[in-house]
Amino acid sequence: MFDFPFDAVKTTAQAEHSRYVQRIRRRYPAELAAFAETAPGQPRTAEISALIDHLLAQGRELGAALRVARQLVMERLVVLDVEQGSAMLDITATMTELAEVTLDYALRAAEAEADAKHGAPLNEQGRRIDMWVVGMGKLGGRELNVSSDIDLIYVYEEDGHTAGLNDDIGIIKGRVTVHEYFTLVARRLSTLIGDTTEDGFVFRVDLALRPNGNSGPSVVSLSMLEEYFLVQGREWERFAWLKSRIIAPRRAMPGGEHHKRALDLRDIVMPFVFRRYLDYGVFEGLRQLHRKIRDEANRRAAGRPERANDVKLSRGGIREIEFTVQLLQVVRGGQFPEIRTRSTLKALPRLAARGLIPNATAKWLAQAYIFLRRIEHRIQFLDDQQTHLLPTEDRDLAWIADSLGLQGRERGTPINPDCHTGTCQLLDALCSVRELVATEFDALLHDGRGPGASGDGGCRTCGGPPLPVDSDEFLAKLPEPVCSKVREFAAQPKVAMLSDAAKLRLAKLIGRATMAAYGKDSKGLQPDASDCLGPDAVLRFIEWLNPLLRRDSYLSLLAERPEVLNRLLRLLGLAKWPMRYLLRHPGVIDELADPRLMEGRFDPVGYQKELNERHNAWTRAGQADEEALLDTLRRAHHAEIFRTLVRDVEGQLTVEQVADDLSALADATLNTIIQWAWGHLQQRPGKQGAYAVGRQPHFAVIAYGKLGGLELGYGSDLDVVFLYDDTQDQQPADAGPDTAGPIDAYLLFARKLITWLTLRTSAGELFDIDTALRPNGNSGLLVTSFHSFDDYQRQRGSNTAWTWEHQALTRARWCAGEPALAERFETTRRAVLSAERDPAALREEVTAMRERMREAHACPPAEFDIKHSPGGMIDVEFAVQFLILAYSRLHPELLDNKGNIALLDRAEQAGLLPAGVGHAAGQAYRELRRIQHRARLDDAPTRFELAQMPSLQTPRDAVLALWRAVFPSA
Repeated sequence: MFDFPFDAVKTTAQAEHSRYVQRIRRRYPAELAAFAETAPGQPRTAEISALIDHLLAQGRELGAALRVARQLVMERLVVLDVEQGSAMLDITATMTELAEVTLDYALRAAEAEADAKHGAPLNEQGRRIDMWVVGMGKLGGRELNVSSDIDLIYVYEEDGHTAGLNDDIGIIKGRVTVHEYFTLVARRLSTLIGDTTEDGFVFRVDLALRPNGNSGPSVVSLSMLEEYFLVQGREWERFAWLKSRIIAPRRAMPGGEHHKRALDLRDIVMPFVFRRYLDYGVFEGLRQLHRKIRDEANRRAAGRPERANDVKLSRGGIREIEFTVQLLQVVRGGQFPEIRTRSTLKALPRLAARGLIPNATAKWLAQAYIFLRRIEHRIQFLDDQQTHLLPTEDRDLAWIADSLGLQGRERGTPINPDCHTGTCQLLDALCSVRELVATEFDALLHDGRGPGASGDGGCRTCGGPPLPVDSDEFLAKLPEPVCSKVREFAAQPKVAMLSDAAKLRLAKLIGRATMAAYGKDSKGLQPDASDCLGPDAVLRFIEWLNPLLRRDSYLSLLAERPEVLNRLLRLLGLAKWPMRYLLRHPGVIDELADPRLMEGRFDPVGYQKELNERHNAWTRAGQADEEALLDTLRRAHHAEIFRTLVRDVEGQLTVEQVADDLSALADATLNTIIQWAWGHLQQRPGKQGAYAVGRQPHFAVIAYGKLGGLELGYGSDLDVVFLYDDTQDQQPADAGPDTAGPIDAYLLFARKLITWLTLRTSAGELFDIDTALRPNGNSGLLVTSFHSFDDYQRQRGSNTAWTWEHQALTRARWCAGEPALAERFETTRRAVLSAERDPAALREEVTAMRERMREAHACPPAEFDIKHSPGGMIDVEFAVQFLILAYSRLHPELLDNKGNIALLDRAEQAGLLPAGVGHAAGQAYRELRRIQHRARLDDAPTRFELAQMPSLQTPRDAVLALWRAVFPSA
C-alpha cells in the first residue's frame, strides 16, 4: 500500500542526534554503562524492576531512583528504535511496563507512608481495602508512547475507615475514612511520579478523565463510580473507559493474589462502555467530540503553519485512526464481544474478521498507525517533549526521515517525481498517509448524508429548513398514498409525544424513503424504471417504523447509513414476509450494512467457529451467563436467517438452496447449543444432573420431518428425537439405589436444551420444538437410550413402532451431537426401512392414513390446496414413503435420504414407476414447493382457484399420475 518502510528497519541514523540523549549521556555515563552491562537489549518488567532496586541499593531515594531509571530506559529506547530497528510495538511495550513498574513502586511507598500515619484501610469485615490505579488511553491499551503523559483514575474498592495507631497509653489515633486515606495516597503518588526534580520526572500525570473531571474528587469508590456511570456518564467517556485497565498495584493485575477482587471494576465498566444493542446513537457524540478536537487543532494552527503538521490531532492523524476503531467497537461491542480489545492494532483485524471494515482497509490503517506513531516517537525523542508537531529545523527533519529509512532517491516518489531528498519523501509520505486516514474517517463519521449529497438535488422533501413529521408543510410534499399513510402515522399519540429532534429525524427518513422508492437518487436523478420500488415499499417502511419509535438505535442506524435504508426499502418492496421478520427482529437490519451480504451461501463451519469465538469472548469478559448466551444464539441465528432471506427474495437462491441453508443453519445451531448447554448443566447440575459433571455428552439429536428431509422453511418448527449412547453412559457399578444415573442427567439436559431452543428472550426466539415422534409419543420418555430406540423401531418386544412412524423414519437423519451415534442410527434406519413387508397391507395402511389427513384438511373441488389437495405435495411424500418401505429391500438405492425429487427418479430407473411418471412428478413437486414458498413470502394463501390459476393444472396432473401408478386402487 505504501511505498516506504512503515515499521522496524535499520538505518544509518544515530541516536546521539537527539538533544535529550545527549543530556542523559552527559548526566549518567556510569549508570548507562552499568545498565548496558547488566541488562542489554530491550528492557522489560524484570529488567526495569532490577534497575530500580539497583539504584535504591546505591542509596538513592525512591523518587530519584524512579526518575533515573526512566532516563536510562528512555535512552535505551532511542538507541533500539533509531539505530537497531526495533518494532514500534516493542517500544510501546517497554514504555507501558515502565509505567506499570514505577507506579507499583510508588503506590507501595505511598501506602506505607499513609499506613504509618493512619493505619491500614479496612472494611467492616477487617479486610484491607485496595486502591486501583486505572490506566486510560494508550497506557490502558499497552501502547504508551515515549514522552507521553499518563491518564490515570484512582478507584478504591469500598468505603470504611483506617485502623488508626495505638499510642503509648493505648489510645487509637490517626483514624480517618478510607476516602481521606486514599486521597493522601493519591497525592503522594502523584508527587513521586509527576513532580519535576533535578533528575527530571517519571511521567506527567493527568487526572482529567476521572468522574466530573478536574472538579471531581481525586479518588472515587467503586460505588461512586457505578453511580456516576448510571447518572452522569457521557458518551465520550465510554470511549475513554474502553481502554481502561488496572495497572497498579501488581497484586490486582492478572496473576496477582487480589485479581479476582479487581474484577468487580470490570463488571461495572463493561456495561457502561458496551450496550447490549447496536449503539448507533454514539455517532453524534463522537462526531461532536471530534469536531471540537479538530477545531482546537485548527485554532492552534491559525497563523502558525508549522502547527498544521500535528501527527496526532490534525486531519488524518493518529487520533482519527483511534476514533475509527473505537467507534466501531462501541457500536457493536455489546453484541460482539470478540471485537473488544484495548489495543488499536489488535482491534483492526478483529473488526475486519467481523466484516465491519474491509480487510485491505484494516491492513493499511494498521500500517498508517504504525508509521504515524514512529514519527511521533522521533519528534519526542528530540527533546523529551510531549509534542506531536513536526519540527521546523531541516536537520531534525532529515534525521527523522533517515531514522525511518527514508533516504534520497534519484527518481523521486510516484506521487512527486521531483521529490529526491529524505525530508521531501517524509513530508510526501506523511501527506499521503494522512489523506487516506482522513478519507476513511470522514466516510465513517459523516453526518448521515450519502456520499456526494448536497443541496436539495430535486427532492421536494429536502428543500428549505428541516420539517417535523407531523407538520402540514411536510405532508404536503409527499405523494399519495404515502401522504395519507404518514398523516395517519403522525396523528398517533406516541408520535406526538416524541421530541422535536425525533420528529425531524422521522421526516428525514420518510423523505429519503419516498425519494428512493419513487426512483430518485441523492441528486434527484431518475434511474432505471427497474429500480423504482413504488409506494408499497414506503408504506411497509412506515408500518415497520411504528413499533420502533422508542428504539433509537435502529433509527440512528438508518440515519447514519443511507445505503442501509435503500437496501431495506428494496427488501420491503420485493415481498411482505421480510417486513414481518424485521418487525419481530429489527436488529437484523444491521446485516444490510455488511457488504458481504450477497456473497456466497451459509457456511456452517464458519458460523460455529464465530459463535464459539463469541462464547470465549463473553467468558473473558466475565459475562458468559445464560442470558448473554441465549441472546447471542438468537441474534446469530436471526442474522443468518435474514441473510438467506435477502438472497432468496433477490432471486439468488432456489427453493432447494434456501431449504438446504436453513436446515444446515438449524443443524449448526443445535450442535452449538448442545456444547454450551452441557457446560452450563455441569456448573449447576443439582442432584439429578450429578452424572454429567466431568463427562462429555454422548447425546444426539435425530431430525424428522422438514428438518430431516432438508426441506426446512422460514419459521418451520423442528421435529426431533433425543437419544443417548448407553454403551458409553452406564450407571457405575458402585452406585446406590438412589444415585442419579445417565438417564436422569440426560432427561435434565433435554429439558434444558428445549428451554434454550424455545425460550423467548429480549432477543426473540429460536425454534418451536416437537418431540412427539419419539418412541411412545408424548407418553414416552423425553430421552431414549439408543438400545431402546433400536428395539422399538425393529419391532422387538411388545412395545413397537407403528407404520406411520416408519413412514416418518424415511426422512429421519442424525443432525447434531455425538458423532458415533450418526452411523449407528443410520444402520438402524436402513434395517428398519428395508425390512420385508406385505405391499398390499402396507398400501392399505398408507392410503388410509392419507385419507384421514385429507379429511382433516378438506378443500372444495373448485379449489386446490398446494399441500393437502389430491395432486398436492403430501401425495408425493406419501408415494415416496410407500416406495421406500415396500421396495427398498430389493432396491437399496431408495434408502438414501436424498429428498423426494431424487428418490422419484431412482424409483423410475428401478422400474417401480412407468417411464416419465417419476421424473414428471419430481418436477411437479419442485414447482409446487416454489409456488408455496413464493406465496408465504408474500403472506398469501396457498389455496388457489383452479380456474384463476391454470398453470397449476400441469403439476397437479403429474402428481395424480404418480398417485395412480403407486396406489392404483385408491
